[in-house]
This record gives sequence, structure tokens and C-alpha cells, in this order.
Amino acid sequence: MNNYKLKNYNFRLIVEVVVLTIFGIVVIASQSSYYAKRQIIGLILGFVVMAAVSLFDYDILMKIAIPIYLGTLGLLGIILLPAFGHSSHGAQRWIQIGGFTFQPSEIAKILLIICFAYYFGKMEEKINDLKTIIKALLIAVVPLGLIFKQPDLSTTIVIFLVFAFMYMIAGLSYRLIGIVLAIVVPSTVAGLAFIVSKGDKLKIFQGSHRYQYIRIMAWLRPSEFGDKAIQQRNSKMAIGSGQLFGKGLYNSDVSSLKNGNFISESHTDFINAIVGESLGFVGCMFIIIMVLIICFECIGIAKRCKDLQGTLIATGVAALIMTQTFVNVGVTTGLLPNTGLSLPFISYGLTSLVSMYIGIGLVLNVGLHPAKRRTGGIR
Repeated sequence: MNNYKLKNYNFRLIVEVVVLTIFGIVVIASQSSYYAKRQIIGLILGFVVMAAVSLFDYDILMKIAIPIYLGTLGLLGIILLPAFGHSSHGAQRWIQIGGFTFQPSEIAKILLIICFAYYFGKMEEKINDLKTIIKALLIAVVPLGLIFKQPDLSTTIVIFLVFAFMYMIAGLSYRLIGIVLAIVVPSTVAGLAFIVSKGDKLKIFQGSHRYQYIRIMAWLRPSEFGDKAIQQRNSKMAIGSGQLFGKGLYNSDVSSLKNGNFISESHTDFINAIVGESLGFVGCMFIIIMVLIICFECIGIAKRCKDLQGTLIATGVAALIMTQTFVNVGVTTGLLPNTGLSLPFISYGLTSLVSMYIGIGLVLNVGLHPAKRRTGGIR
């Protein structure tokens, strides 16, 4: 701490995330005072943890990145054991200790950013070598496989996208990026077409993963899967009915889908629908603009940090916030299939909120290390 200077501490970023969190608490309070009070506890806890992490030199984390990675695998592995994992809605994603329940995959998002940053920084000069690429994919695939097994497809996709973004920032060849996109885009289209025609018989969509097939089909063919598409349909109706300024957080409108309890998970995964109905287009745009400001703040810190590993930590956190926001908003507006993914800093969830604040703490610490390195910043 003796080397830290107050002028390098980004208080503006702290204000931005706290403002967005308070906005989320206000929206949650309009539905449940119980969850709002618990979210306030999460804000206080998250703020304290963020402050502590922001003063903890990330260089030390780079030195213990391998134990962090192994610990992350252990945490994700334990949850799959019946004696430790807590099941809900057909998924085993939580660990319950007494009256406290937390979701390891939320913490894993931040821990894996540290691990990816360590590896890419270590292999900076060989970042495009085939051996480096294979090792990087193996490092990512193992924890992603454990998360997918829970099952939690949405978190698996988000972490992989963060991994891909960090690899690109680390200096992955544009030619390789072009080749990957040329393969992935048509493969995704072909995969969706195959799911529509043959997905019902695929082994990957049997058992605990059956719901994933149903959600994809409800998105692609809502008229044929009416009862399964009702959640997204109600979400779109709620957002549309809010128009420009919304009906108000505490409105008594009899046509309100929120008042009629027609939107499930309204304080968590579908909170954006409540924002749209209650605060209209203005409320939804406030969230998007604040998320953009926070992400640009993180990227600005990344450009000024002292090494590639710091750059990757800051951009990794920005990528996580942006990707998760895009997926959540995409689901509530019907642009993407229904997934169980929270809206950063807005949705109720103590593990998710505290994890995001840990990520911001890491970014703040990166900002405390002024540039002393190679020129060029983010490549």
C-alpha cells in the first residue's frame, strides 16, 4: 500500500456501481421489502469486500493463480456431490451451509478471469502458438464442463465468451479470429436448424438437460410451445406496456403484469421486465447507459495499467458485465432463448452481487498501478 497514490484510485467507478446497485434495490423494493433488505446487506458486504480487494496487490494473485484455479475446480466439483450440492428447479448449482446459500459458479466467473489473465500474460510472446492455444482451451474447458454439468448452460456460454474476449485482447491473431468466426457463425445457424429438426432425439438434450431443448424451441417456435414461451411473452408485453416513462414502481394499474404476478423470477432473472413496465424506455436505457459507462471505465483503467495481466483483468471484468447484461436483456426482450442469468448490479442475488463487487475491486487495484510498461495499452 505504500506505493499506492490516492490520485490513481478511481472513486468515479465506485460511485457508478453503487448508484446502479441502489437503483436495483429500489426496483426490488417495489416488489418485495424482504428481498430489498437482503440486497442492501449484499451491497454493504460487497462494498466492504470491494474496498479490501482493491488494496490487495493483484501481482500477488498472479503468483497464486494456479492454486486459485485448482481451488475453483474443487469448488465446482464439490457442488456436483449430493452431500454438498443443493438442488432447485432441476439444477444443482448451490451450496447450502446452515441458512446461507451461495452459488459457486458466480464466484468462479471472477476467479477464472484471474486464471485466464495469468496464463495469457505468461504466454504473451507465444500467444498464437498452437500449443498455447490448445493449453488455453483445456484450461477453459475443464471448469466450463463442470458448470455445464450442473446444468448451467448460460453461465457456461458467458464465461467462454469472456475467455474468448480476453484471448483476443491478449493478442490473438486477427487471421485466427476471422477463421474462428467463419466457422462458428454458420455452425451456429446450422446447429439451430438441426435442433429444430432432430433436437428432440439428441442425447445431449435428455435427462436434466431436457429443459434446454424446450427453451430453445419455445424461442424459435413460440406458437407450438405456448405454455413454455409464456414467461418471455409476458416479459415483452410488460416492457412494451411501459412505453416511454412507465406506469410507476408502485402503480395500482389492474393491467400491470407485475401486479398480477404474471412475470416469474421478477426480482432476479426478469427484473428488466419490471423496469420496462414500471419505468419505461427511460428506465431500461438508464441501465444500459450505466453499464456502458462502467465498462468504459474498466477499459480506460486497462489501457493505463502496468502489464498485460492487469489489462486482461480489467477488460475481463468489463467483458463479463457487458456480456451478462446483453444476455439478460436479450432474454427479457425475446432476442435470445430463456436462460437463468442475472442482470449485473440490478438483480437480487447476494452471491452474484458480491462477486461483481469483487471484480470491481480487482479493477480498482489494477488502476492503482500506473503504467510502467510497454506502450500500446490494449492491443
